[in-house]
Amino acid sequence: MAKIIAEGKEQELPDGSHIISTCERLGVPLSCYAGLCGTCVITIEEGIENLEPKNEAEIDMGLEDNQRLACQTRIRSGVVKISW
Repeated sequence: MAKIIAEGKEQELPDGSHIISTCERLGVPLSCYAGLCGTCVITIEEGIENLEPKNEAEIDMGLEDNQRLACQTRIRSGVVKISW
């Protein structure tokens, strides 16, 4: 099982999962769910190596290296600490 940590809260999820539902439960704001609006930009504080590479929507948005879209990101395994 993988784990997302944010604001002192932890949520487990299956390895290889999209993180959107977990992030929503942790309080990350979401809007379009399609990688278009940028509302769900998160900062990866720790564990970026545990995420799949950025997809085209994230690359097109021009995010910093440690930023991801919660609605587009998949976790491989391990622990990832986020903020927003």
